[in-house]
Amino acid sequence: MKLPQAPEFDSTLRLLTQGYELIQNTCRKLETDVYEGRLLLQKTVFMMGEEAARLFYDNEKFQRHGAMPKRVQKTLLGVGGVQSLDDEAHRHRKHLFVQQLMSPNHIKALREITHQELVDTARTWSYTSRLILFPELQLILCRAVCRWASVPLDDIEAKQRSYDIGAMIESGGRVGLAHWDGRLARKRSEQWIVRLIQGVRSGTLAVPEHSALHAVALHRDLRGDLLPEKIAAVELLNILRPTVAIARFMIFSALALHQFPEHKTQIEKDDECLRMFVQEVRRFYPFFPQLVARVRKDFQWKGYAFPKGRRVILDLYGTNHDTRLWENPASFNPQRFSGYNGGLYDFIPQGGGDYQTHHRCPGEIITIELMKVFLRFLTQEISYNVPKQDFTISLSKVPTLPASGFIIEKVRVN
Repeated sequence: MKLPQAPEFDSTLRLLTQGYELIQNTCRKLETDVYEGRLLLQKTVFMMGEEAARLFYDNEKFQRHGAMPKRVQKTLLGVGGVQSLDDEAHRHRKHLFVQQLMSPNHIKALREITHQELVDTARTWSYTSRLILFPELQLILCRAVCRWASVPLDDIEAKQRSYDIGAMIESGGRVGLAHWDGRLARKRSEQWIVRLIQGVRSGTLAVPEHSALHAVALHRDLRGDLLPEKIAAVELLNILRPTVAIARFMIFSALALHQFPEHKTQIEKDDECLRMFVQEVRRFYPFFPQLVARVRKDFQWKGYAFPKGRRVILDLYGTNHDTRLWENPASFNPQRFSGYNGGLYDFIPQGGGDYQTHHRCPGEIITIELMKVFLRFLTQEISYNVPKQDFTISLSKVPTLPASGFIIEKVRVN
C-alpha cells in the first residue's frame, strides 16, 4: 500500500517556515501518523506518535549510519560520533557515555559543581542592573561541565568555548551565515579537544582517571584500538555540548515560573511537585524537534512499504503534543505527571527507547537533575525582577528560545 503523500513536492521550504510543527500539521491534514514526502529533494518518510516511535527504535528495521545530513554532522553532532553507529559498535561506544554520565557519583558531582557555579555567578549579577539570562547560563554550564570532565578552562577561554558550543547547537537547523558560524565553531572546538586528547595520551596533561576526559582519551573500540583523535574529540564534545544545551531547558523553566507562578510555592516545598514541573517543562516547550534514521531492510508497517535505504524522520515535538497521548497538550499542567513513571515511546523530548540499546540521550537524567538544581536556585537562593519583554517563542526557528533570551534585573542573593 502506498504511503499518504505530502501536499507539496518538497517540504524543505515549509520546514523552514513551520519548523517544529511541520510534521504534526501535515499528519493532522492527511489524518495519518505517517506520510511520504521529500526533504532537500530526497524521498523521506515522516512519522509521529507512540506507535511510530516504537517502530523507529526497532534496531532490526532501522539504522543510524548514513542517516544524519552532513550539514548537521558538520555543526551540531560532529562526524563519526556515537549517534552514527549501530549494533555492537553503538552499544560498546554508548557504554562509555552511560558509564561517565549515569553513575550516581558522577551525577552528584556535576550537580554540586553546577550549583556552585550558579551561586558564584549570581554574586556578580547583583552588580548588573539588567542581564540576558540565556548566555549567562550557557557560560555557567560550560564552566561546570568542563570542571566536571577535568577539561582545563580558564575564565578568558571559557567565554570563547561557551560561544562555540552554543554556535554548534544554534546552527544545526539553520542556513546561511548561522550555519557557517556553527561549522567554524565545530572546527575550533574539535581542534581544542584534539590537543587535550594528545596531551592525555602523551602524558603531558595529567587528569584524574575517573574523569570524562581521561575515559574518552583512552577509550578503545571493539578491535582494541584507541579512537582516532578527531573521533575522540567528537565524543568528548558529545558530553560537553549536550550539557551546555540544558541552558535552553533552564530558560524554559524560568519562563514557566514566570508565566505560571501558581506552581512556585509547590515546587519550593515538595520534591515530587518539582519533578513533575521539570517533566512538564520538557514536554511542553520545544527542544530538539526530530530524529533521523534509515530503513535497514525492506519491511511493511500497517500495510505500508518501507524500502531499504529510505530516510525516516520521527517527530519528537509532535509526539509530546499528541492529543491521543496527552490531554489538552497545549496547556501547561505538571499534574499530568503525577504517578507517571516514564514511557519509552510516548514522552520523548530527548529521544525514545532505552539508554543501553537505543539512541536515547544518555544525558537525560543529568538534564532533569540540573533543571532541578536551577529551579531550586531560582526559587530559594536569589530574588529578581522580570521586566516587560518579548517572550514569543517562534516554532519556525530551530532550535528556539523566547525572543528576549529571558531578561532579569535587580538580582539579589538571598
